[in-house]
Amino acid sequence: MDRTINSKDINRQRRNQIIKWTLIVGAVLTAIWFGMKLLRPSADEDTLRFATVERGEVVNTINATAIVLPAFEEQINSPVATTIDEVMLTAGSEVEAGELLMKLDRNYVQLQLDGRRDQLAVKENSIGLLNLEYERDLKDLTYNAEIKELELAAATAELADARRLLEVGGATQEEVEAAELAVKISKLESQKLNNQLDYARNSLAGRKRALQLEVGMEEKEVSQLSRRLRETEVRAPRAGVVTWVNENIGQQVTEGTALARVADLGRYRVEASASDRYADQLAVGLPVELRVPTGRLTGTIAAILPEVSENLVTFRVDLENPSHQDLRPNLRTELYVITNRMEGVLRVKNGPIFRGGRSQSVFVVDGEEATRRDIDLGLRNGDYVQITDGLQAGDRIIISDQKSLENVTSFKLEE
Repeated sequence: MDRTINSKDINRQRRNQIIKWTLIVGAVLTAIWFGMKLLRPSADEDTLRFATVERGEVVNTINATAIVLPAFEEQINSPVATTIDEVMLTAGSEVEAGELLMKLDRNYVQLQLDGRRDQLAVKENSIGLLNLEYERDLKDLTYNAEIKELELAAATAELADARRLLEVGGATQEEVEAAELAVKISKLESQKLNNQLDYARNSLAGRKRALQLEVGMEEKEVSQLSRRLRETEVRAPRAGVVTWVNENIGQQVTEGTALARVADLGRYRVEASASDRYADQLAVGLPVELRVPTGRLTGTIAAILPEVSENLVTFRVDLENPSHQDLRPNLRTELYVITNRMEGVLRVKNGPIFRGGRSQSVFVVDGEEATRRDIDLGLRNGDYVQITDGLQAGDRIIISDQKSLENVTSFKLEE
């Protein structure tokens, strides 16, 4: 026989069923939530680099490599072909003007100098002999000319006597004609001797001038060899620092071979090179910044070389402080050419996340969450990147490159 179920029992059973299914659904949701939390991407905060967006100055730069060189460096060359005998100072030594750097073998130069001095003595002796010959020849010709003048006078007198005798019948016409011919001959011979005397004067004077020129040339050679002999003691041309010296004692060097270099390390100049794809952006007068251990030095582009070598364009830089304490000879460092400058713009420190495009996405940090956001970029340099859209001052972003999170829109930061 059927028994009527109490309504209270029915309600109690319904409640139990509801509680049962509620617990089951709650357990399932809790399991799903914990599962999703375990599967959600995360990253260790200590492995990431962060930067905060701020307002400030951003400059657009061209990266270049630079080498620091002494503003003045003088090379000392060998005056003659000889050998290195002794080295007095090595590279890095400070020198005063005229200080001895090295000694060269002077025997060969000494032999040349002695030979030239002997030749000079021979030329000077030849001038003395020529003077004696000159005086002798001139005297002989002068005496001969005077004798002919006397003979001409005697012939003229005989002609006059022959003409008087012809008038009184004491001489014949033939004798008069013979006297006249003798006068003509004596006159021509006198003129010939006078001409020889003039030629001798001019000729001997020319020979003497030629010998004097040869003597002058020999004196110059002697003077030059004397100077070269002195230069076998290689001395510093000015005060400075020895940047290089040939220390190979006994080595044979030819005339003009480099022996040493002395530089003034009180001032420096900079030579830089950049990729030729920036050639149209480089211009004389553009400001530059040179990276040194204690900071940066400012300057301007002074000249751009027209030749492009190995896809590089080379230019020279004048520094505002060319005597800075951080500058060293042959120091290689980075240099930035500033092509544009903006102040009071949003900026963030440069990092691997910025790959060169004008638009990209970054992760913005909010507490323990990092969410991907699209942003627009403007000017950039080695230190800062300009933010034109997508971020505000105070936003904290991740600037390290996270390739493992490329397809993730957000992740959790873990300490």
